[in-house]
Amino acid sequence: MAKRKATPKTKVRKAAARPPRKASRAKARALAAPKRAPEPRKAASGAPARLPSYDELPVRAGAPPGSAWGVFGDADEVGTINLLTPERVLAAASSIRSGKVFALNLPIDIPNPPLFRRGRHVHTVKLYSPEATFVLDDYLDNFYPQSSSQWDALAHVKHPLLGAYNGIPDAEMTGRGGMRLGIDNLGRRGIAGRGVLADIGRYHARIGKTIDFTKAVSIPLEDLEATLAEQKSTLRAGDILLVRIGWTEFYLGANQEIREKLARETVVPGIEGTPRMARWLWDHHLAAVASDSPALEALPKSPGEDFLHFHMLAFFGMPIGEMWNLEALAEDCKQDRRYDFFLTSAPLNIPGGVGSPPNALAIK
Repeated sequence: MAKRKATPKTKVRKAAARPPRKASRAKARALAAPKRAPEPRKAASGAPARLPSYDELPVRAGAPPGSAWGVFGDADEVGTINLLTPERVLAAASSIRSGKVFALNLPIDIPNPPLFRRGRHVHTVKLYSPEATFVLDDYLDNFYPQSSSQWDALAHVKHPLLGAYNGIPDAEMTGRGGMRLGIDNLGRRGIAGRGVLADIGRYHARIGKTIDFTKAVSIPLEDLEATLAEQKSTLRAGDILLVRIGWTEFYLGANQEIREKLARETVVPGIEGTPRMARWLWDHHLAAVASDSPALEALPKSPGEDFLHFHMLAFFGMPIGEMWNLEALAEDCKQDRRYDFFLTSAPLNIPGGVGSPPNALAIK
């Protein structure tokens, strides 16, 4: 069929389809307008294709300075765990070389007595029934999921003035009227990725530095950086950083008098809880941070001191692990000088829970 020849009339129609000149003027005005950090473009996994730096936060208008609200979506409840993409999990499997497995939970009755005014659990083992005496059953009473090795859910700590992660209102949070930001979010998802140990305890021993583990000693960022440098450990986006300061070793060797005193008034060392530490953690784009310290950071705080939990849980959505048993893993890392491994963790799927044992494994 022959093509129809354009007529003056059709040319007029095409010209009319062009955008009017005023659209160009609108575009020029938009280019001249003040700019703010762009909304991060999401990858298929839910993690942004490009993460903003700390200096580019916030990306959501009206969010607190230094907060990552909206980075992983306005409805997100798992925060930096979004960085554990299938691609990163697959790459992390290359850290498995020997097949050695290290369980990172303490027994659930350690510390004993529990710290932070938590109660002791009671474990009862019983016959299933008089008719089935060949079957045993058991149960726990007064079990505090954060009394031993643990993950903090994002609901665990909110900023007293600026609120909880992602700006989720109190009325929607677990324990405050709703069910959001609970540990069940991590329980349903599961955690797997590349873990890196920073053995500050052994670094201190090598340089002759000692810590009083009964005091709120703040370990400076420089010690963490020096530890990683001496180990030749390089952090990658999506890594889970495990920080060993030596607290578990101290506690397991402590007498009952010291343990009772810590239970009455929990005073513990940890990494510094400052804005510069928060900046460092965010700019390394870590998925989570855990430690053998009972609070990750030094506690209690002096008046006016910052609280790293505000930055990590409420602003970044970065889960915190505490009282992890890193002793056997650290000894093996010392022997083979490899400080990276594949890490898995399956928190309990407690609907609306505020914390959980990590049920974590490091596989080398």
